[in-house]
Amino acid sequence: MTNKTKDKVFVTGISGWIAQYCAIELLKAGYLVKGSLRTMSRQPEVINAIAKEIDPKDQLEFCELDLTKDSGWDTAMNGCTYLLHIASPFIVSEPKDENELITPAKEGTLRALKAAQKSKVKRVILTSSIVSMSAHQKSGSFSPESWTDLDPKHKINAYQKSKTIAEKVAWDFIQNQTGDHKLEMSTINPGAVLGPTLSEDIQGASLDICSQLLTGKMPGIPNLTICMVDVRDVAKHHVSAMQSPYTNKRYISASAKPIPFMHLAETLKKHGYKVPTKKVPTFLLKILSLFDPQAKAMLSLIDRKVECDNSETIKDLNWDPIPLEKTFIDMAKSVNDVLEKENGDKK
Repeated sequence: MTNKTKDKVFVTGISGWIAQYCAIELLKAGYLVKGSLRTMSRQPEVINAIAKEIDPKDQLEFCELDLTKDSGWDTAMNGCTYLLHIASPFIVSEPKDENELITPAKEGTLRALKAAQKSKVKRVILTSSIVSMSAHQKSGSFSPESWTDLDPKHKINAYQKSKTIAEKVAWDFIQNQTGDHKLEMSTINPGAVLGPTLSEDIQGASLDICSQLLTGKMPGIPNLTICMVDVRDVAKHHVSAMQSPYTNKRYISASAKPIPFMHLAETLKKHGYKVPTKKVPTFLLKILSLFDPQAKAMLSLIDRKVECDNSETIKDLNWDPIPLEKTFIDMAKSVNDVLEKENGDKK
């Protein structure tokens, strides 16, 4: 659906991987885009990344905002019709203090929603995750009605807690609005997001894992099976949910069947990439987790096999998923290009 009215969309955390693809989808559809950055020094990097897919011309502008600070939020969304709240802290390693993730995720979400309501934004699309629906499960299935049980017995990690708490805070805000203007909201809940990078920043979780596979820093493949999705599909889901006649819904942006991480490694190997395909035993990962924060964060994902019901996403958002084999290959090629450039720069 093309935007004929030049509506403006505010995108938080536009330097992020998903947010950049969302900006591209919005620009392709004719929207004006205003993106927030923690520091304006990243502006050229974002413009260069987006320009790989579309010339932003005069449709793209930036402002400086921080999830953890109040300054700037009151005026940031003036004149915007929609908000895609994508910015959220994400680190691969388990932090020593879980509130390093939980507090900015929760408070940043509230800052964004309050500012959107004050600026009379029509609809908010919040980027959540399937971990807010199913992190406590080892088997079975989940749906848009499911919520992660945060009981300590389930050993939920800090990131999973942060996404669950932030989404619950958002729905509580939406359901208890007062005043004349009421925000609409839907959430996009992606699974493991994979696909090509647009920039040379490959520090994010999925891209970093791909980098470790390609460079041999990951010696083997853990028993990790998870519902996956292409980053380009995630972006399309954000824009489709923003335009949809349906609202106040949670959309699962992930394959219905969980995919073994081994399938990713084997696909890359089949296409000529030198990646390991031997299994890493779970007991070894448990030992590693005692002194490696990254291994500790991964523990809660190991030895699980949980399916999901993505039928509403397919129906409401007219989703025809990108084949995951294409996702894997496109991701490996783009990450490999960055690694080769880095190596060339060092010579």
